Amino acid sequence: MKAMRLEAIGKLFVREVEKPVPGSEDLLVRVEACGICGTDRHLLHGEFPSTPPVTLGHEFCGIVEVVGEAVKGFKPGMRITGDPNISCGLCPQCQAGRVNLCANLKAIGISRDGGFADYVIVPQKQAFDIPLTLPPEHGAFCEPLACCLHCIDMARIKAGSSVIVLGGGVIGLLTVQLARLAGATTVILSTRQESKRRLAEELGATASFDPSEDDPIGGLAGLKGLLPGGADVVIECAGVRETVMQAPKLAKSGGTVVILGVLAQGEKVEIEPFDILFRELRLIGSFINPHTHRRAADLVASGKINVEKLISRKITLDEAPETIRNPARAGEIKVLVMAGT
Repeated sequence: MKAMRLEAIGKLFVREVEKPVPGSEDLLVRVEACGICGTDRHLLHGEFPSTPPVTLGHEFCGIVEVVGEAVKGFKPGMRITGDPNISCGLCPQCQAGRVNLCANLKAIGISRDGGFADYVIVPQKQAFDIPLTLPPEHGAFCEPLACCLHCIDMARIKAGSSVIVLGGGVIGLLTVQLARLAGATTVILSTRQESKRRLAEELGATASFDPSEDDPIGGLAGLKGLLPGGADVVIECAGVRETVMQAPKLAKSGGTVVILGVLAQGEKVEIEPFDILFRELRLIGSFINPHTHRRAADLVASGKINVEKLISRKITLDEAPETIRNPARAGEIKVLVMAGT
């Protein structure tokens, strides 16, 4: 079968490899769709921990082809989405329910072979069924949506809250929709790209702005009368140094700032501790998707989250290495690797 292998830092190729064999508690899944994530670019450049050689791809769905003898609840022909993050269940963090902070965390597509392949092995505890009537490309959004759900949970958004989302990529646009579902009445997206601002407002943002043109608090408050004291919640989704530094300045006193975007490992930013102290800001990180994958799969299947408008391109597995080697195209949101395209 074909698989896209990260053979070493900077070395990404499609190779012919042996079709994997499932263990007793595993599913062998024929991959239908797998999303390209910004983390895949970080992995290529050694900016996110991984264990090459490994097949990349952690946002996938597919059809169960074979089940191990100890598998229960799954059978061939079912469609599943895979939660790539595998916790040990034994370390102190797992025992405390913080499975995303597991000391022995492994991830499909990062530390074990993933979904940029014809087939992938998924442990049954990481598999979640989704309808066969659902377009397979929609199933590939379950993993990023699950990460955004954890962020929304951490942010503690209440009915009537105001939220600023920094970054107009797939994570930002999913977060806009979830913030509205959580009850936020004001959701403002910040991104430099006009097409993404327009799309954000189609998807539920109440306003948007270009951070290169507007001062988000003074400018927007003066020009449009929005959020004169800042937002209840600011969510950084861009994974960019400038927006991480900007985020606390946009929160109201007593507000919450959540870092959801992924910066390169080792990258540092400047903050003003006095401002965080004096205004009693809550500054937190949100890491992956503990116990949220089922909810994400159900939301995608329900149609309450619009993922179709987030699909920019569908490509073949052979085209994937070059796509990951290059920066995302202007205005691009999500590129999907599709079986049979």
